[in-house]
Amino acid sequence: MSGQERALSAQDAPAFTADLGDGTYRNPVLDADWSDPDLLRVGDDYYLTASSFGRAPGLPLLHSRDLVNWTLIGHALQRLEPAREFRKPRHDCGVWAPSLRHHDDRFWIFWGDPDHGIFQVNAPEIRGPWTRPHLIKAGKGLIDACPLWDEDSGEAYLVHGWARSRSGVKNRLTGHRMRPDGTGLLDEGKLIVDGDRIPGWFTLEGPKLYRHDGWFWIFAPAGGVETGWQGAFRSRGFFGPYEERVVLEQGDTDVNGPHQGGWVSTPSGEHWFAHFQQKGAYGRVVHLQPMRWGRDGWPVIGDEGTPVAVHRKPDLPRQPLSAPATDDDFPGGRFGRQWQWTANPQDGWATQHSGDGLRLSCVRSADADDPRKLANVLTQRLPGTPCTVEVELRLDAEEPGARAGLAVLGDAFSWIGLERGADGTVHLVHRFGDSVAERERDAAHPRMAPGGRVRLRIEVGAGARCRFSYDLGDGDGWESSGQVFAATPWRWVGALLGLFGVAPSGGGHAGAATFTRFRVTARETDRGAAGRSTVSPV
Repeated sequence: MSGQERALSAQDAPAFTADLGDGTYRNPVLDADWSDPDLLRVGDDYYLTASSFGRAPGLPLLHSRDLVNWTLIGHALQRLEPAREFRKPRHDCGVWAPSLRHHDDRFWIFWGDPDHGIFQVNAPEIRGPWTRPHLIKAGKGLIDACPLWDEDSGEAYLVHGWARSRSGVKNRLTGHRMRPDGTGLLDEGKLIVDGDRIPGWFTLEGPKLYRHDGWFWIFAPAGGVETGWQGAFRSRGFFGPYEERVVLEQGDTDVNGPHQGGWVSTPSGEHWFAHFQQKGAYGRVVHLQPMRWGRDGWPVIGDEGTPVAVHRKPDLPRQPLSAPATDDDFPGGRFGRQWQWTANPQDGWATQHSGDGLRLSCVRSADADDPRKLANVLTQRLPGTPCTVEVELRLDAEEPGARAGLAVLGDAFSWIGLERGADGTVHLVHRFGDSVAERERDAAHPRMAPGGRVRLRIEVGAGARCRFSYDLGDGDGWESSGQVFAATPWRWVGALLGLFGVAPSGGGHAGAATFTRFRVTARETDRGAAGRSTVSPV
């Protein structure tokens, strides 16, 4: 299968979709690192975007008609800007907490880059063409930007948070009047919510701005990504004063830090809130909560303010079971939408051709011994569901030291693949690096790989524990390699699956590697009454 929209069969459903098939769904609805989600409805269609940090293309675009079954339909940002800053990986930088809106017959996405400022892109259709990023406010530490076009007054506004790591400021929300065409701001900004003045509140961030029932509403989380809660603020005027309330918190559930997302309504008058949960190496997975407006005018999210595990689906037309694509046959050498480079791509990294298979150049690099530093790693999100990842690899490079493989990439990493030796032979190698390692080490003894071909496998179990194995096609079948590796995230980004080719520094073309039949298959799971999946550990 190619990496396009994927409609799943009932057999696939337990692993790849949250739809339980009986009119209910289970959380998370997106069980992978779709960080800092925001969503909106246009007609009968729902769209969602998420943080993409330093990967390209960025600003993923997901589509659904029932808020449960989602497909990835593209990206709004083909290259990160300033382009010179993203020639090398900057895993935790780039696109933070975007806001997705529809105004004046156009789609708009605003986000904050903590090192450069607030950007926006827009397009007449969700699939584009999207404009190049436009910087509307330059500065350090400006994050989590959200616009609002007030239909009652014709005014436009923008709210954003602050990153203390760049600005020395946090726990505050700043508001601006904005040009209605979204090209710039009309004032210097005003502090409209000061989290330091609210007892017990800290790390206030991620604001989403709305109008409802005559009030300006800011939905904003606080308390940190692993331990926090979702707040709501309201005021009769945009610049305040605002009153606040906690509207979603963990309670006695196992959903830690439930916060930061967006509110959406359905044609029948239902209200829903999508937010993330921080799950270690799996990143920030997306939950869907029912929402209603209480008699006192405040939103009530989840089960009276705590997350639901299983719930009735939204009152929307039934849709085919679907989920963002994972598998890929790479037809014609093209890769699907689920793949992103670890930095802005350069010509020649991947070659299109007449057959199937991903042909990656073994790009020469001084950082060949540390895949965390490579810009030419093609990645996709590590599934939150226990799974088996497989791919076939052929190393075509004759250059000594050229290598290619399948990686689990995070603050620590491990990869398995093929390397051309100084004597011209090809070896199966398995290497790793812990979070403080400056270069990789062998995770298992290298062994000969006659023919320069291998099938590679990673079995991902509970706690993102990864067991690597290989099949050299010599009749011995699958053989385990090395110790179990516990995947780790970066600071803000979940662990990634990656394919790469690399060679030591030098001159001239270093050859290529070909990957075929990339597959992610659910491991046997059993849903309990609470709708949670369980699996035996690796």
